[in-house]
Amino acid sequence: MYDPLVHSFPDQKQSGPDSYWLKVNTKAPEDDGAVTGDIDVDVAIIGGGYTGLSAALALGRDHGIKATVLEARSSAWGCSGRNGSFARISGGRVPWSTLVKTYGADIARAYFGELRQGLDTVRALIASGEFECDKQPDGVYKVATFANHAAALRREEELYNTVLGYPARYVDAGRLGGIHEGPESHGALYLPDGFSLDPLKLAQGIHRMARSHGARIHTNSPVIGWKTAGDTHHLSTPAGTVRAKRVIVATNGYTSSQLHARLAARILPVHSQIIVTAPMTQAQVEASLPSGNCMFDTRGLLFYYRRLPDNRMLFGGRSAISGADASAPRHRQYLYDAMTRKFPALAGIDVDHWWGGWVAVTRNSLPFCYRVPGLGEVFTAGGYAGSGVSFSVHLGTKLAMMAAGLPFETGATFLTREPDRYPFASFIRFGQWMAYRWLNAKDAREARRAG
Repeated sequence: MYDPLVHSFPDQKQSGPDSYWLKVNTKAPEDDGAVTGDIDVDVAIIGGGYTGLSAALALGRDHGIKATVLEARSSAWGCSGRNGSFARISGGRVPWSTLVKTYGADIARAYFGELRQGLDTVRALIASGEFECDKQPDGVYKVATFANHAAALRREEELYNTVLGYPARYVDAGRLGGIHEGPESHGALYLPDGFSLDPLKLAQGIHRMARSHGARIHTNSPVIGWKTAGDTHHLSTPAGTVRAKRVIVATNGYTSSQLHARLAARILPVHSQIIVTAPMTQAQVEASLPSGNCMFDTRGLLFYYRRLPDNRMLFGGRSAISGADASAPRHRQYLYDAMTRKFPALAGIDVDHWWGGWVAVTRNSLPFCYRVPGLGEVFTAGGYAGSGVSFSVHLGTKLAMMAAGLPFETGATFLTREPDRYPFASFIRFGQWMAYRWLNAKDAREARRAG
């Protein structure tokens, strides 16, 4: 499969995912086809996922600028159309306690405010009524995998309430009946804001809205070369060149290391995989996830999961390191074993879909949204670490604002800084492999202690 550290771009030889979302979404939105010939545009956007589509929409709707999106494959072909479907107050993967300790309470609160605005941005799009994306009721549970994790969730509840001013609530194990069953259910932190949806329908809805506000969305138009002459960027595609003074890079986890030297090694593409089962029986539903809320656990290498509206189980996590290894059956089995360990009633159930995609992790494990130094009017955002369904849409509006000549001012000062490069980029996957080994060993030790 396409691997951003190996391939220049996802060409037509790269297969699409065996995604449940593609199964239930059979009608793709109209687009503007591949770029043919040379064209001059106001703003070129590289990448047709949530970030790029949101930027295109905001440019046309809010700033009167007609954007041109260059997407290597089809709209939302990457993680925007493949993800686990949770729109939450989230972005990056730094625990709130660590973030407060590192940056201080004021910056943490400012960041939390940005994340809340991200969820509100998605709510507003859905409330506009211009598209349907199967939004489910609000409610997110962070579930203690082991009994000794419960104390940390209680401390997190206090931090949410006292530092962030947010009404998180700890739910003890005895009150999780009818919500989350199974042996790995030792209490949970309940977050009242956040919901699941159909992520591909969300992206397709933003796609249609962007085009209705003047954006052109060119599919099958990967950027295979980038040269700058004066203040103009020449973006080469297989069948033509796009010339633009302003460029937005919105490729996130699908950013090829060969796209531009200034962007290389700023993110680590991390592979996340999902299985979706056959429909569960009513007895299996009652013994696993009677509720339809968003769920994730407290393991070092966490799992995320939900019951779909047609009573299938969606279950995801990290396993594969490289694209070449991603299709190895052991990764599917790894997810299946974790699911049935968590929900023994599902032992023997069939898996109807198994797919994966690349999320982006920075060295500080936090997102970014900034003007790229030394490249003129080039702007980029990403680094959501698999928690960007809502925040990517929000930062797309900020990229549009910056491309329109307005500043992005935020108290979360780290957001607007250029991410540090990963050192020894050629060995980056080895470091990831070592980290996975350590986290898996840590989880295994805790499981043994728990009996």
